[in-house]
Amino acid sequence: MTLRQAGWIALYLLLVLTPQALLFLGEVPPGRDFWWNFSMALGFAGMAMMGVQFALTARIRPMTSPFGVDIIYLFHRYLAWIALALVATHFGILWLWYAERLGPTINPLQASWELTAGRAALVLFGLAVVTSEWRRLLRLEYGLWRYTHVVLATLGFAAAVAHILGIGYFTASPLNRALWLLATLSWLLLLVWTRLVKPLHQKREPWRVVEVRPGRNDVWTIAIEPDGHPGLRPFLPGQFAWLTLRASPFGLREHPFSIASAPEALPRLEFGIKELGDFTGRIGEVRPGDPAWIDAPYGVFSIDRQPDAEGIVGIVGGVGITPMMSMLRSLTAREDRRPVWLFYGNKHWEEVAYREELEALATRLDLRLVHILEEPPEGWQGETGFVTRDLLEKYLPPAPRPRLHCFLCGPTPMTAAAEAALHGMGVKASHIQTEIFELA
Repeated sequence: MTLRQAGWIALYLLLVLTPQALLFLGEVPPGRDFWWNFSMALGFAGMAMMGVQFALTARIRPMTSPFGVDIIYLFHRYLAWIALALVATHFGILWLWYAERLGPTINPLQASWELTAGRAALVLFGLAVVTSEWRRLLRLEYGLWRYTHVVLATLGFAAAVAHILGIGYFTASPLNRALWLLATLSWLLLLVWTRLVKPLHQKREPWRVVEVRPGRNDVWTIAIEPDGHPGLRPFLPGQFAWLTLRASPFGLREHPFSIASAPEALPRLEFGIKELGDFTGRIGEVRPGDPAWIDAPYGVFSIDRQPDAEGIVGIVGGVGITPMMSMLRSLTAREDRRPVWLFYGNKHWEEVAYREELEALATRLDLRLVHILEEPPEGWQGETGFVTRDLLEKYLPPAPRPRLHCFLCGPTPMTAAAEAALHGMGVKASHIQTEIFELA
C-alpha cells in the first residue's frame, strides 16, 4: 500500500468516525443504557458513511488516481451495503427494545415528523441499494436507474439529516448542530459540483463523432474529435473515459468506456463499444456529426504505470480487448520492442474483435498472439477451452521469469481463473493488474 492510498483510507475513517466523537461533546442526556447508546452510534456511523458515498462517486482525481475509479466504485458498492446494515440495525435495536420511544404508530400522518423522516431515510437508502444491486433483474434501463439512484440517495440523505436534527439527541448543543449543518452543506456542495459544475465544464468543451465503424462481435468503433477546443490532455494507454453521446452532459446518460486509441493519436479518440445492453444496444444508430462529451482520463490500468516491466502479458476476453488495443497501438507508435504475450479468449473465431489488426500488429511488435476459442471451427489448430495454468506455462518464459507485468480484462470468471493460475505460477500479486469489467 502506498502512502497516498493509506492517507485516503485514513481520511475516510476520520470522516466516518468523527460523528462518534460528537456523541461525547456537550451534555449527554442521562439514564441511557449501553444498547441505546450503541444504537445511536450505529445510526451516526451509517449516516456518515452514506454521506461519504457522494464523494466516492464524484470522480475526484486526487482520490481516484492512487486506486483507480473501478476500485473506488467497487468500494462504494460494498460500503453501501455496510452503511445500510448499520442504519437498519440502529432502527432494529430501537424497534425491539425501545418500541415505546418510537411512538404509538408508524403511520406518517400520526407519527412525529422527525421519526417519520428517519423511517423514510431507511426505506429510501434501502431502495437505492437494492435497485443498484439488482438493476438488471428488475429490468431497469440504465438511464432511468441513474436518475432513480440520484433521487433516492439525495432524498434519503436529506431525510436522515432532518431526522438527526429533529430528534436532537446528541445534537442539541450549538457546536454539534453547527458541525452537522456544516457536514450537510459540504455534501450538498459536492452534489452540486458533480451534477452541475462538471457537466457545465463538459458543455463548454464539446466533441463531435467523426467516424462510426462496425466490427466483429458487434463491436463498433466510435471515433470523436474536439469541436472548437484543443481536446484531451495526454492520457495513459489503457485508461478510460466517461462518454456521453447525443444526449446532454446534464442528462446522466454517460457511460464508462475504455479508450481504444493510443495517446499518440490525439486529438482523435476511438472507443470500441459492444452492441449490448439498454444503451449500447443502439450504438449503431450513432452518426458522424453527432455531439459527444467526455470526462477523462481515468484509470490505473496502463503499461505507462509499469515502466520497469521487462515484458507485458495481456489476458483478455471479448470486448475486454479494448484497453489492450490502446496499449498495443501505443507500443507500436513508440517502436517499443519489449516482448508482449496476448492471450485472447472468445467463443467463436468470427467473434474475435480487431482480429485483422492484431495480426498486423504482431508483425510490427514482439508480440506472441494466442487465440483461445470455446467453440472452435472445424480444423482449428489453436488453443481451445479456457485460460488455465497449463496454457499460460506453455507460452510464457519458464521460471525464474523476467520482470513481467500482467494485465487482465474480461468477464469475471475468466479474470479470476487467470489470476489464480498466475499466482500458482509464482507471479507476484504486485505484477498482476485486473480491470473491473463493469462499473454499474
